[in-house]
Amino acid sequence: MLMNEFLGDDFRQEYLDLAASNKGTDYYLQMMVAWFFATALAKRYDETLPFFEERLLDEWIHKKAIQKALESYRITDAHKEYLRSLR
Repeated sequence: MLMNEFLGDDFRQEYLDLAASNKGTDYYLQMMVAWFFATALAKRYDETLPFFEERLLDEWIHKKAIQKALESYRITDAHKEYLRSLR
């Protein structure tokens, strides 16, 4: 729901904080958080980028979100190049 409804006009920074606070080891939970952050990079790049620059996410989620963002057509080539440097 956060990914579909709250990365647009209703966006608030606390939604990113909420998703990042999920620290469970369940594969599906981790994948959900990774997809959320990959989508957030596409829709809210400037607000989302600090989570990657400051490594605020679990390492697996960090890497998976970058992987998914690099596969996205919604992210510019320049942004993809910078994200590669953050792996």
